[in-house]
Amino acid sequence: MSETETIETTPESAADEGIGGAIKALIEDGQTLVEAEIAYRKAQASYGLGEAKSIVVLLLLGLAFAFFTLLALVVGLLLALASYVGVWASLGIVGGVLGILAAVCLMRAVKRMSLAKQALGGASQP
Repeated sequence: MSETETIETTPESAADEGIGGAIKALIEDGQTLVEAEIAYRKAQASYGLGEAKSIVVLLLLGLAFAFFTLLALVVGLLLALASYVGVWASLGIVGGVLGILAAVCLMRAVKRMSLAKQALGGASQP
C-alpha cells in the first residue's frame, strides 16, 4: 500500500467509524481550539505587559523632564526678578505665587474628593 492510497482512504475510514469517530474528532478539534486560544491569550498578555512597562517608563521620564522644565522656569524667573526688585523680594514674589497656586490646586483636589465620595458612597444619605 502506497502513501497516496493511505491518504485517500483516511476520509473514508473516518466515515466508516461512525458516530464514535466523529465524536473523537470533534473532541480533538475542541482541544486544539482551546490550546490555540490559550496560546493566543498568553501572547496577548505578554505583549500587553511589555507595552505597559514601556508606557510606564516613558511616563516617568516625561514627568521628570516636566519637573526639571518647571524648575528651570522658576530659577529663570527668580534671576530675572532679582535684577529689578532684589534677591529677597524676588524669592518672596515667586515663592508666594507658587504657594498660592499650590493651595488653590490642593483645595480643588480636596473639593473634588469630597464630591466623589458623596457621589459614590452617599447615595443612601439624604
